[in-house]
Amino acid sequence: MKNSAILLVACPDQKGEVASISDFVYRHNGNILHADEHADEDSGLFLMRVEFDPKDFDIDLADFGKHFSPVAEKFEMKWRLAQLAQRPRMIILVSKYDHCLVDLLYRHKSGELACDIPLIISNHPDNQPIADFYRIPYVTIPVPKDAKRQAEEKILSLLRQHDPDFMVLARYMQVLSNDFVHQYPQRIINIHHSFLPAFVGAKPYHQAFTRGVKLIGATSHYVTEVLDDGPIIEQDVVRISHRDSLDDLLQKGRDLEKVVLSRAVRWHIENRVLLYGNKTVVFD
Repeated sequence: MKNSAILLVACPDQKGEVASISDFVYRHNGNILHADEHADEDSGLFLMRVEFDPKDFDIDLADFGKHFSPVAEKFEMKWRLAQLAQRPRMIILVSKYDHCLVDLLYRHKSGELACDIPLIISNHPDNQPIADFYRIPYVTIPVPKDAKRQAEEKILSLLRQHDPDFMVLARYMQVLSNDFVHQYPQRIINIHHSFLPAFVGAKPYHQAFTRGVKLIGATSHYVTEVLDDGPIIEQDVVRISHRDSLDDLLQKGRDLEKVVLSRAVRWHIENRVLLYGNKTVVFD
């Protein structure tokens, strides 16, 4: 893992921002490896991701803010600095469906997802053998209809113990409470088995099959208090023909879900996602 530093910036769009950021990195002997930017005309917002090599940087990255603050204040920047060498902690929540879980664990094992997975939480024991195979602790917390709050408190207690940087709902078939979501803003990634905002709610593939659609999709997004309405990170679609049965749609949908979710998780880990309003900019 290279030890790149990543500066993420959001501020009102005005002249001189790119030059000032680049000059700051240059003056302190940093070498810019990648720089991506986006100016949103409707909101007047400027967003930028700068990845640089800090090997010869003459500022301790722990003191970066003290030195960067004059630039940030001049342009009213909201910013944060990340380092790729610092692996985030990701906890996975899953129910019975295993395709997204298996894909995430395989990509993690192969080194594609540069994070640590201290725990998998589920409301069913079905995926315990998969967790055992990858040697990751697995905790089953049933969620009875009449005791959802108590179950959620147990989950929150585990999260406090393991202190994750973010969580992934890998087909976790439970709706999280507003209190839960508010404790982890922009830190919960979900996969929705539909191309949002179409076919929201239950059984989207059945809805799509009934409508005779020619495309089905999957959507990965950050979780907010409004169900399936959080900022979208990634989406993809696959074509459907009249020859496809409902089982064909389900299989194609599962393939989409795991790929779309893994892309979103990787981009989050690599600090490629910037949020503004209910939208995201994903720098590739």
